[in-house]
Amino acid sequence: MVSSKEQLLQRLKELQIDFAQYDHPEVLTVEAQAKYVGHLKGGLSKNLFLKDKKHRYYIVSALSDTKVDLKVLSQRLGLGKGGLRMAPEEALGEILKVPVGCVTPFAAVHESARYVSLLLDQKFKSQEYCFFHPLSNDMSISLNAFGLDKFLKSIGRDPAYVDLEANPPVGKDQPPDLAALVPSEAPVPQDLQDKVVADKSDLAANNKPTVVTAAKPVKPSKSLVKERPVDAVNMSSFADPEKFVNEILEKTSAAIISEIKDEKLKEQTGTVLSNSVKKHLTLELQSLATMFKNLAYTDGFVAGKNYQPKRM
Repeated sequence: MVSSKEQLLQRLKELQIDFAQYDHPEVLTVEAQAKYVGHLKGGLSKNLFLKDKKHRYYIVSALSDTKVDLKVLSQRLGLGKGGLRMAPEEALGEILKVPVGCVTPFAAVHESARYVSLLLDQKFKSQEYCFFHPLSNDMSISLNAFGLDKFLKSIGRDPAYVDLEANPPVGKDQPPDLAALVPSEAPVPQDLQDKVVADKSDLAANNKPTVVTAAKPVKPSKSLVKERPVDAVNMSSFADPEKFVNEILEKTSAAIISEIKDEKLKEQTGTVLSNSVKKHLTLELQSLATMFKNLAYTDGFVAGKNYQPKRM
């Protein structure tokens, strides 16, 4: 497990990756880094940690002079014009496990970053060497694209190089060209994980044996169990992944609650069960639904473009 600068450097040596290291004071910007290594042969990199509206995360690593338009990149990913924004600072510690100023492709080594999408500037391949911080901004290391690829593949990453300055049209007849790079899942924030654990603890406490003295059966709450039957998912919701997932989770929660035979227990634990199911699965299912929608859109476009009707 690589979790420090020293361990990362040792891992590069074990992989026999050629690199050079340069110690310097802590730096927070490319301009500050350039004062110490800018005179050396190689390209400086700038690294952005981004998130979308579905709480999926992205590392965009580019040469310092590459112009990255977030609105254009967002459209190319199929997220709309305003789908990307800078990730909050607390996510650096929770997901990438690095402080401010230390975001680089090497941060993808952590298990907590397994669902973070990594987009690399294709210009890296034209550089003899490129500079990155090795999980700490008091050092820069230089290596070529081949060495970077070798490291990424060793941690199960398939490097994705992108022309970050391209601006291809996106529309009905031109699907987003980078849709396949949208993460399939979103990491579950720590506070949500803690809440799920708390919900499970409450549920366990409420499941203690109780003596029911009332002879009358307790009528289930209308807020917990829908009166309408659990039928097929509304076909109109397929176009909206969020609506589609919410409808599935509502039906799932109702189905689970209906299996609780003890009416008093149903009243006590129904809300906890319903909330736990929704909070634990919503982000993951929305990510999968969006991915399938994007892939279906792309496949449908290609199939329609290649379709040739038979002549009579």
